[in-house]
Amino acid sequence: MADDETGQGAAGIPVAGSDRAPGRAAQGWTTRRWLTAGVSVTVVLLAVLASLGAWVFARSTSTSNHLVYTTTPALIAAAKLEQSFTDEETGSRGYGLSGQRSFLQPYQDGLKSEQSAAARLHTLLPSGSSGADELTRTLALGDAWKSAFGRPVAEAAPADVVRTAASRADEGKAAFDAFRAESARLQATLRADQARGRHELVRVRAERNWIFSLIAAVVLALMVLVTIGLRRAVTGPLEGLSADVRRVARGDFRHEVRGSGPADIRRLAQDVESMRQRLADELAFSDAARERLDEQATDLRRSNAELEQFAYVASHDLQEPLRKVASFCQLLQRRYADQLDARAGQYIEFAVDGANRMQTLINDLLAFSRVGRLHGESEGVDLEEVFTRTSEALSMAVEDTGAELVHDPLPKVVGDRTQLAMLLQNLVANALKFRRPDVPPRVEVSCRQEDGAWHFAVADNGIGIAPEYAEKVFVIFQRLHTRDAYPGNGIGLALCKKIVEYHGGAIGIDTDRESGARITFTLPVAEPSAERAGGADADTGKAGSAGGAAQTVPTGGTA
Repeated sequence: MADDETGQGAAGIPVAGSDRAPGRAAQGWTTRRWLTAGVSVTVVLLAVLASLGAWVFARSTSTSNHLVYTTTPALIAAAKLEQSFTDEETGSRGYGLSGQRSFLQPYQDGLKSEQSAAARLHTLLPSGSSGADELTRTLALGDAWKSAFGRPVAEAAPADVVRTAASRADEGKAAFDAFRAESARLQATLRADQARGRHELVRVRAERNWIFSLIAAVVLALMVLVTIGLRRAVTGPLEGLSADVRRVARGDFRHEVRGSGPADIRRLAQDVESMRQRLADELAFSDAARERLDEQATDLRRSNAELEQFAYVASHDLQEPLRKVASFCQLLQRRYADQLDARAGQYIEFAVDGANRMQTLINDLLAFSRVGRLHGESEGVDLEEVFTRTSEALSMAVEDTGAELVHDPLPKVVGDRTQLAMLLQNLVANALKFRRPDVPPRVEVSCRQEDGAWHFAVADNGIGIAPEYAEKVFVIFQRLHTRDAYPGNGIGLALCKKIVEYHGGAIGIDTDRESGARITFTLPVAEPSAERAGGADADTGKAGSAGGAAQTVPTGGTA
């Protein structure tokens, strides 16, 4: 992955794909540094081009302004100046020939126009220029004509004006011809200046067009170079890195992630490569662990098969000898009753009772082991119906004890109907069994929905459960009383706990209750599809709140 003999870049970082790296001297440059350098060079170049464009634009503007605001107005003013003297000459000559003062009007107008044109030319023509010198000579010759002819004629009286004009005619003509010749030279100079300005303007515009074309070409070249540079230095390496990462993400954890381009992209590639290697190591470890789990699963399946075989033996082969022991003991007691004393009969009763209890214990163990292992598919279960059947199954115990069964409207849940029936039957049967002497049992089943689950409680007015035994009662075969006081194997609540946990709930003892026992458990709320699977009307499956109207099962009867 290196591009030099040491396998390190300029920054001490291994470099991959060095064919895309700009060079050895810049291998340690990051993307920010490359971008900063590129932007700086581009800005400097654009600044130079902008300065050049501004200079040529200023030249073009200056030349155009000189032509528009100086040379052309000066030429117009020069022509106006000549026209003014022509008007003066025409007016004075007319007055000199006719002797009428009205002919002096062009002369007077010419004087005003002359002053305006001369002032305009003085403003437009810079001092020391050829045009300014010619203007001075032109005005001087104009003044000479006015001294020789124009002013004396204009100031002469009408009676003397003809004589004055005739005497000064030749001198005035010569002076005016000299003025006109100098005025023509002034206008020729100004026209030449105008022509030079136009030529300069054409040349400057051509330079401006060339420079702007150069600027456009340079900008276009910069855009192409920036695009190529980003492609080679940034987007290309990133695309290569992305391709490697996608290949790894698709599951090819053995594919090496290579980096190229700027130093930070290569460092990123190294980090990704380190992550890939770690993932590959973790995957190898996970594969090894999965193989071990598969082996353990195989062992568990074999063990489960052996347990299934044990359950079959326990339910058939082990119970058969027990039945024989009980049967022959009973047969022995009936046939030889007159030959056995009372102690022998008591021993036989002990043996028969032990065999029967052993059979009951085996059946209870089988029922406990089947929870979560041998079951049907989950379905919508109407607990209202299940409770009714439970009441019917316990109707004899209810009638014998004078018990009262009260329950809230019960909902529909999703689960195993048989196991949920066992759950309710065990809890209600326990409430009936552990009653107080001479007090009719009262069993109340309440229900409420909270936090996405159904919260159930089975409360009674019996002997209750001490708080220190709140966990012990759910352990299999754990009894708080002797078998003589309360029959049973101590498996009922353990079986209830296993059923509730199999359905995703939790069960416990309400230790705050002071009178009787209160066992609480939760079950998940059924999905709408599961509620329809129960086959009942939607309103039937809705449970009321804990404070809703309760339904009472009459003593000795069914709900």
